[in-house]
Amino acid sequence: MGTGLGRNHLYRWGVILAGGDGVRLRPLTRFISGDDRPKQFCRLFGTRTLLGQTRARIVSSIPRDRTLFVLTGSHERFYAEELGDIAPGRMIVQPENRGTLPAILCALLRLLQLDEDGSVAFFPSDHHYADEKKLMAGVESAFAIAHTDPDAVILFGAAAKHAEVAYGWIEPDVNTTDDSGDSDNPLPRVRRFWEKPSETEARMLLERGCLWNTFVMVGRVRAFLAMIQTAAPGLYDAFVSLPRRIYSGIASEALAAVYSQIATADFCKQVLSAQPDRLTVLSLGDVGWSDLGDPQRVVSTLSRHGAESPWIAPWNGSLVASAS
Repeated sequence: MGTGLGRNHLYRWGVILAGGDGVRLRPLTRFISGDDRPKQFCRLFGTRTLLGQTRARIVSSIPRDRTLFVLTGSHERFYAEELGDIAPGRMIVQPENRGTLPAILCALLRLLQLDEDGSVAFFPSDHHYADEKKLMAGVESAFAIAHTDPDAVILFGAAAKHAEVAYGWIEPDVNTTDDSGDSDNPLPRVRRFWEKPSETEARMLLERGCLWNTFVMVGRVRAFLAMIQTAAPGLYDAFVSLPRRIYSGIASEALAAVYSQIATADFCKQVLSAQPDRLTVLSLGDVGWSDLGDPQRVVSTLSRHGAESPWIAPWNGSLVASAS
């Protein structure tokens, strides 16, 4: 069966970020699964886990053997069976969860070994899209831009529906596009990246037509690394100095030693927010996106899209019982 991959698919890679702990959704995931698994390993919608849905979503654009998974070692009991078909060299197992910046940096350094001129798309493993085809059409467009523009770093924004303070927001500069080279990147530049704004700021951003940050990103491997080296040189140097072999599979003692010494670091706050002039934004429009960050958001997402799951009625019943 064909995958619909473009002619230039061999230059592209995908990274699925699956190392988070999902603490905010823990009451619901514990209710559904009976254990403390993070939400990406939970079946919130249908028969697949959120991780499984992410894998199925991206296969139309990225070959299975060119997809990497960033994981955390303490979650192995939750992902071992589901990722049993994945080669060890395509799994980056962090010794601890230290946030998105170290996770992304590990993936990029591994990709630098595999394909130093490659382009990469990053996908959170725990988000929902009502219109997956529109998302992946955007991924195709972004890969085409990255293929011709080595400096491109493209953020994906979703149409904002309300003044959400728990999301990152992207403020496009609607009066500019990336005019470098031969205009290989026609997308608007980012005027500013807002990470979890105040209520007043969120209302202002909504009125301006700003976008929710989906945290899907596409660009050249080297372009991402250049941004990290500029924004977090100490962290960058600590990882670059590690033996190259540690990025090919299970974390080594050297990697564990680095993780034990670093603080939790957020890619959005420390890299994107610091360098908006290096970013462009692709608007997906209304794709029915949610980061499923808390139980109420999961339930409302299901209700909004007419989806059903066997846990909803018991969950709602438990809330009623606890309130009475």
